[in-house]
Amino acid sequence: MHFIGIDVGSTCSKAVALDESGNLVFHKVVPTGWNCAETAESLLQDMAQEGIRREDARMVATGYGRVSIHFADKAVTEISCHGKGTAWLFQRDAFTVIDIGGQDTKIIEVKDGHVQNFIMNDKCSAGTGRFLDIMAGTLGVKLDALCELARQSENHINISSMCTVFAESEVVSLIGRGTKKEDIAYGIVDSIASKVRGQMGKIGGITGSVFLTGGLCEIPFIREMLSEKVGATVESAPLARYAGAIGAALYACKMK
Repeated sequence: MHFIGIDVGSTCSKAVALDESGNLVFHKVVPTGWNCAETAESLLQDMAQEGIRREDARMVATGYGRVSIHFADKAVTEISCHGKGTAWLFQRDAFTVIDIGGQDTKIIEVKDGHVQNFIMNDKCSAGTGRFLDIMAGTLGVKLDALCELARQSENHINISSMCTVFAESEVVSLIGRGTKKEDIAYGIVDSIASKVRGQMGKIGGITGSVFLTGGLCEIPFIREMLSEKVGATVESAPLARYAGAIGAALYACKMK
């Protein structure tokens, strides 16, 4: 028996499988594409090649596209799954999760291993991973390169626009004025971190340790900027982008 968790995000889909001892025996991330169900099916096929068969497993779906995964045994919100998955990853029961996704950014407060409160920015792509992708494209670089450029900035500037469309226009104007690419990159990353700080203030501050999940968790400069803005060390780990999927798999474990 295996326990499968699939986190169907707006940009990427993550899948994990736990064995009966609770060990992580499979993990993979792929672009979500236009059809959430087909993407989830392809991940199940990849698992089958590793000997993890859907018919011998319990499966929980989460994330943006969870309602499209009709062949899952259950669907659970990404808030609950990120809280449970992060607790499993870092072995803590009181913490704050920052999840910067492609479509939204979530701040989740967890106490005694349970979600107590959360706030989500889902009205605009500003402050999300999609915002960074768009801005990196405007500068003609990849996301990793954008963050490394930002680290080299010596003249820190602010991107004042709160809307992605207007922010992109602002960046184009800065390029036209001959502003260094490094300084523009810094302003872009600073904008993301500042929005997270604002969200955290609305939720009432920090509970315990602070962990970054989602696709940006492996970029050191993102964690450094967030740490500076929120006034606490923001920790992460390579598997933190799978926090939602791991949480879903843990919910699947309860179904046995």
